[in-house]
Amino acid sequence: MAETSEFEPAGLIFDCDGTLAHTMPLHWRAWSAVTTRHGLYFPEDRFYSLGGVPTRDIARQLAAEQGRPDIDPIQFAHEKETEYFTHFQEIGPVEEVVAVARAHRGRIPMAVASGGSKSAITRVLTQLGIVDWFQAIVTNEDVVRQKPAPDIFLEAARRIGVPPHQCRAFEDTDLGMEAIRAAGMDAVDVRHYTRAHLRPRPA
Repeated sequence: MAETSEFEPAGLIFDCDGTLAHTMPLHWRAWSAVTTRHGLYFPEDRFYSLGGVPTRDIARQLAAEQGRPDIDPIQFAHEKETEYFTHFQEIGPVEEVVAVARAHRGRIPMAVASGGSKSAITRVLTQLGIVDWFQAIVTNEDVVRQKPAPDIFLEAARRIGVPPHQCRAFEDTDLGMEAIRAAGMDAVDVRHYTRAHLRPRPA
């Protein structure tokens, strides 16, 4: 994957789902199954627009909008994650982005900053055989404010000991890109490099 900026980062930070790992279609399959089971309306284009937002937060929002106080967002999130992991063996790498991480492995500190759960992201990185490449894995359990707030990227930079303005971060969603820029980091939108791997965005 070509990097367009002449900026030389002292640390790299990667989102996971849709950035390092080709998981977004599998997440959508799980979301579709669980929302149908609960009678919730959640179209595919909205799912992609909320990339990076924790499942529990999306479930809470859908339940409030659709008048469903019976839905427990935490339980819903567990149910969705269980459904997602039934497709676990289909997870593969986004080769262009993993190649960047491979090229910098051991040369500069690297972290993962993901809106997923710690257990899920660790399992995905382990499945890809790259979990030990990263000095820190920061997930939705480590910060209060989620993307598009910059907190998760700032925490990742803190854990690898690199000032935010010396970090380059990689994302595949609008909310994630907003979070990176708010953190003052050099931002790379991997959608410009991974068209073969990512679902086309709606017109």
